[in-house]
Amino acid sequence: MTEGHLFPLRVYYEDTDAGGVVYYASYLRFAERARTEWLRSLGVDHATLRARDGVMLAVRSCAAEFVRPGRLDDRLEVRTRLLGVSGASLRVSQVVRRGRDVLAELKLRLVCVRPDGRPARLPARLRLAAGSMDR
Repeated sequence: MTEGHLFPLRVYYEDTDAGGVVYYASYLRFAERARTEWLRSLGVDHATLRARDGVMLAVRSCAAEFVRPGRLDDRLEVRTRLLGVSGASLRVSQVVRRGRDVLAELKLRLVCVRPDGRPARLPARLRLAAGSMDR
């Protein structure tokens, strides 16, 4: 497996609770942004997937472990790694860190769907691009 894609970010006030600690749902938003940029780094973007291929990626499952709290103004990074590719889905690992400290770990299964929500196969270009990350 490769080292994956790295997405840097900073924690803003809107990402925190009243005590300045990152609200748990913010980690899901951080992970979504990181996955979007990971796809772009593969030469694939959501708008083109829908317009050209008639499909979208949806989160089918997400397991999250919240290890340590992030805080207002922290500089964080999200590392996204591909765990596996099948005909209609991607398995992805995402780790949110502050320096060497792991704050959150997520394991996701992304599925390919048509606009009506029915399952679809991953477009060949996405499967090939994602598969190239597996080497």
